Amino acid sequence: MSDIAAELARVHSAFDRPTLRLLDRKWAPFVLAVFKSSFSRDRRSVQADRLHTQVDAYLADLRSVGSDVPGKNGRALCVQWMNDQWLYRETGDDGEEQYSLTSHALEALLLVDGLSRDRALISESRLTTIVDTVRHRATQANPDRDERIRRLDLEIAQKTAERDRLATGGEIAAASNDAMHEGYANLIDLITQLPSDFKRVEESVAGMHRQIVNDFRAEERPISEVLDEYLSKTDTLMSSTAEGRAFEGAFVLLRNDALLAELKNDLESIMLHPFALQLSAADRRSFMGTVSLIRKGVDDVLTQRNGLTTTLREHIVNHDVVKDRELERLLREINKELAIWMETAGPRSTVTAELMPGTLELEHLRERFYDPGAHKAPPPLEDVSALAPEPPTLDAMRTQGGPLLAELRDAMVTAFSIDGAASVGDAFNSLDPAMRRPVEILGLLQIATQVDAIDRTEAEAATAGSDTEAFETVRPDGSRRTFRVPRIILTDDDTAALAAMNYGSDHD
Repeated sequence: MSDIAAELARVHSAFDRPTLRLLDRKWAPFVLAVFKSSFSRDRRSVQADRLHTQVDAYLADLRSVGSDVPGKNGRALCVQWMNDQWLYRETGDDGEEQYSLTSHALEALLLVDGLSRDRALISESRLTTIVDTVRHRATQANPDRDERIRRLDLEIAQKTAERDRLATGGEIAAASNDAMHEGYANLIDLITQLPSDFKRVEESVAGMHRQIVNDFRAEERPISEVLDEYLSKTDTLMSSTAEGRAFEGAFVLLRNDALLAELKNDLESIMLHPFALQLSAADRRSFMGTVSLIRKGVDDVLTQRNGLTTTLREHIVNHDVVKDRELERLLREINKELAIWMETAGPRSTVTAELMPGTLELEHLRERFYDPGAHKAPPPLEDVSALAPEPPTLDAMRTQGGPLLAELRDAMVTAFSIDGAASVGDAFNSLDPAMRRPVEILGLLQIATQVDAIDRTEAEAATAGSDTEAFETVRPDGSRRTFRVPRIILTDDDTAALAAMNYGSDHD
């Protein structure tokens, strides 16, 4: 009899895995497109509400172009994907819930990316990788000392011959763009598998975490026996699963900082080859982020493992045997009273019992005891009046104030009536420096507005063209600055009106 039945069972088992269930669904292209758009190597988790909103936006965009999409909203779809083991929801460091892709979803994305990307199925780079790996493992597997020495001598001779050739000025054959691109494609295939590999290790540790906690809570054996068993599980935590054993073996290399630094330099050397100009900026950035990807994956696994160790420690420390005995004694007393009650109770008799105890009504609950030190008077303030600067004089304060309107009116009346000033700017530039502060320009504009000189000047400027003049100002510190102001001319009626503002209408 053929073994087709066993093969069929094995295939059925493979199709029951979440990875193939994702690829076998009707909405698989939509789900994978959402995962690809929402998550990336740099964005491994998305806040829950934000992902719900993003999925709603994707649904609306696809409906607007006539694409067939699921009828549920973003929140319902995310919950369904979480139940299908494609999304994992957890509480982040900021206390908010967030989603991340499971290893099954990462494997599905990796498979789709591989099928949608043009790559050679066989190349010199891939065969060289296979041959070098087989040669290295064969050397490790062979216990024959002479054979291992022969292999090492052969490798040393080859390396020495190549070094001597280069030292004597031998030609260095530059790798072609095609050869480098083949090697790059082979590396990308290996690098893109790292996130799902790290995620499988995380999920394996998380599954062990849940199992140990459940076993601990349901344990009915003596506490000493429980502690012995779980301490032994802690010692063999990473060696009890295939993923954990693989990670422990790789961790020896991954925690070597010198090796990772050398790997980063090698990646930079590859990107300096001319073939890298054919790659997109995103491909180059992703390739150069390989070391960060490895460090992040290692940190995530170690964080998950530390969380398991912390949970075990908290369970052991917080497990109170006295409270367990008190609870057991209380339950026995309840059973005893229940047996007495059942002797006289009818078949439909009930007992009213509160599920939760009532709250205590306290007017005030003291939170801290009286501290005499809290009512001590503060130390006296230090007398620093001797260090106080000299107060400013009235004149110094006036130099920092607003325009001197009364003085400006007198000055304008004198300049136009006696001195024959041609314009307000001409009169201003002839004043004393103390009267030529920049703020005095605003005072002159206010004065001109009061006698309607501004409106008349604007009407004349509209007819003859705009005309401005320079106002040479002097700040209180002696610095000078020039401002361009519309040219304003005061008539005799204007100066009479200004004089009346200061001295009354009877002033001559």
